[in-house]
Amino acid sequence: MEQSAKDTWKRLLDQARARLPEPTLRTWLEPAEAVSFEDGKLVVATPDQFAAEWNESKHAHLLTELSSEVFGRRVEVSFKVQEERARRPQMDFFVAAPGLSAQAVAGGAAPWALPLNERYTFGTFVIGKSNELAAAAAYAVAEAPGRTYNPLFVYGATGLGKTHLMQAIAHAVLGRSPLTRCVYVGAEQFVNEVIEGIHANRMQEFRRRYRTEVDLLLVDDVHFLEGKEATQEEFFHTFNALHQTGKQIVVTSDRPPTEIPGLEARLVSRFESGMVADIGQPDLEHRTAILRKKAEQDHLELTIPDDVLQFIAEHVRSSVRELEGCIIKLLLFASLKHREITIDLAREALSDKIRTAQDADAGASGAHRGAPSIDRVQEVVARRWGVTPEGLRSKARTKRLTVPRQVAMYLARDMLGMQLVEIGQAFGGRDHSTVIHSVDKVGRQMARDHAFRDRIAQARSELTAT
Repeated sequence: MEQSAKDTWKRLLDQARARLPEPTLRTWLEPAEAVSFEDGKLVVATPDQFAAEWNESKHAHLLTELSSEVFGRRVEVSFKVQEERARRPQMDFFVAAPGLSAQAVAGGAAPWALPLNERYTFGTFVIGKSNELAAAAAYAVAEAPGRTYNPLFVYGATGLGKTHLMQAIAHAVLGRSPLTRCVYVGAEQFVNEVIEGIHANRMQEFRRRYRTEVDLLLVDDVHFLEGKEATQEEFFHTFNALHQTGKQIVVTSDRPPTEIPGLEARLVSRFESGMVADIGQPDLEHRTAILRKKAEQDHLELTIPDDVLQFIAEHVRSSVRELEGCIIKLLLFASLKHREITIDLAREALSDKIRTAQDADAGASGAHRGAPSIDRVQEVVARRWGVTPEGLRSKARTKRLTVPRQVAMYLARDMLGMQLVEIGQAFGGRDHSTVIHSVDKVGRQMARDHAFRDRIAQARSELTAT
């Protein structure tokens, strides 16, 4: 029976090669093993829960359909975690395999690198429409570091799970190969190390560490390299040294490579040579799933009812980090008040966050009755900055257009209450992270430049007068 299951799985995979890309087969299906075939049902085991859920949602239906072509009858295909893995906790990734000491496992991470968060694994990452591409790419990298999607560049707004996904790669790689020399650093730390190396005349040691003693390099918030020429020079050569020797590089940013100002073209080119994947804002169903996973992780299923989780998901929409913060705040509030957790208690405990969300909805609905249209905003800003509305909506990234485009995005957000995605579409189909960057940059410049602030105030006055 065991051989029959394996033979059935092999024949199905052979048929699937004509329908699925080779990287998909290699990453998701080939590592799986058939464990039983009874009563027309084929059960296939995967290395972890993440792969089981992914295969079940993405491939089980197709494989079941293909079975009719192969066997002349329908075979139901389902996926589950290998029994041995299912019995072992996620922290098992940090336990040495037989014959390896704990010190050897710890040796996988360089002492000068940042520590990994034990909770940031694939098993705790919740997949939704907004992050499934990035999640699939990250898993593929973890399965074949240095061979698939190298480099991997993940971008998105703050608090959406970029760091979680990056560290999940490290956990998976170390779980399979504990002696892998894994280095996780923030870009700010990298910059500081370059400065210290130059100051102390120890750049040779810095280069040796990063270019010859690393198998997997994870760099968080790479946009922090913006405008730092000496650090970009070092990072460029470090990137080349690792890439040429087949070492895996993973970086995250709050925007795509082409939209990081002050980043050298040769670095942009290197980043785009691999896989660039974005993580967007989670939708309602995704937010609900994230909250449920959080409750399961912390064994709060009986403490926080499902209807309360749904209530939070409906009213808090900014980021995964804020969703998790709501759970913490709600638990503390309930403890202080000595009350059970209900929707009424959640409404009271999270009133500030709910009010903020409602204000944003009010601003978005009808774009503030009587407010100007987006076309009018673009027209006024373009005229006052000496460009054309068509230029603001174009793909061009010239300096002459950058500032007025950012101002128009800021006013669209501030005066019209438009969603980030809507604003991006109105300005040449730009990504939401570009809009976030533009709005933030205009806000910061207004705070320090009175003339700039007055100029925007004049544009605002003209818009409200019409």
